[in-house]
Amino acid sequence: MRWSERQLAMLREMGIRVWPVGQESVVQAQLVPADAPAMASASVRATPVNTDELRKAATAALGAAQAPGRAAPASVTETGQRQAGVAAMGWEALRDAVAACTACKLCEMRKQTVFGTGSTEAQWLIVGEAPGEQEDLAGEPFVGKSGQLLDSMLRAIGLTRGDAAPQRQVYIANTVKCRPPGNRNPAPDELAQCEPFLIRQLALLKPRIIVAMGRFAVQSLLRSDEPVGRLRGRVHRYQGVPLIVTYHPAYLLRNPEDKARAWDDLCLAVETAKLAAQAA
Repeated sequence: MRWSERQLAMLREMGIRVWPVGQESVVQAQLVPADAPAMASASVRATPVNTDELRKAATAALGAAQAPGRAAPASVTETGQRQAGVAAMGWEALRDAVAACTACKLCEMRKQTVFGTGSTEAQWLIVGEAPGEQEDLAGEPFVGKSGQLLDSMLRAIGLTRGDAAPQRQVYIANTVKCRPPGNRNPAPDELAQCEPFLIRQLALLKPRIIVAMGRFAVQSLLRSDEPVGRLRGRVHRYQGVPLIVTYHPAYLLRNPEDKARAWDDLCLAVETAKLAAQAA
């Protein structure tokens, strides 16, 4: 495909080099630290992204997920007065309910809740793991260096958490809304208490696609103990919405050699979102 100068600049910011092939420029992601030795880059060069193959893979995966008789991933059955109340809330009431929530012990040590950020008209939903220390202080998901990398990744595919047309906007949320002490993984009861909030955000947003980032978010949403490496590269579903698996930006900062795979995941997400838009 042909890339504009603006897109090429974004890709360079993310650390991706685009190699021209004939009259068309095919993305060959080569993500390495900016100060890495030149010889080291050869060992982390990604497979060239073939958009035709991605489109075929996304079409096949979506068709299989929607095929009659195929079981959907398990979802939380909302029972009891609290779950029913959450399911009837609008955005403002839902935000207030999260801020006042004391349903689990995570409320005891939080500075503030981390509800989510982005446009409520966004067509993309990014789901991360539990808030960390910086998120707890800021009250927003994905801040600091990991947030900067996420913003660069989004810009590289023409998306933003800021003001833009709906098709370019994302909404960002976490699996739980409060920081677990010491940044530990949330306990099962903490997830159970918080997931109705995420499900309601999803129902209100009605996104075309979900991108789950990080092992814990991926395994929680998909009810799987498989590692991210085995779950990425195909289309899953959560609450009926296509879901793409990829690495957490904080992980990519520690393991830059996997940025190339993350770029492939984003390309698959773009193609899947296009197919979902065509089917709508």
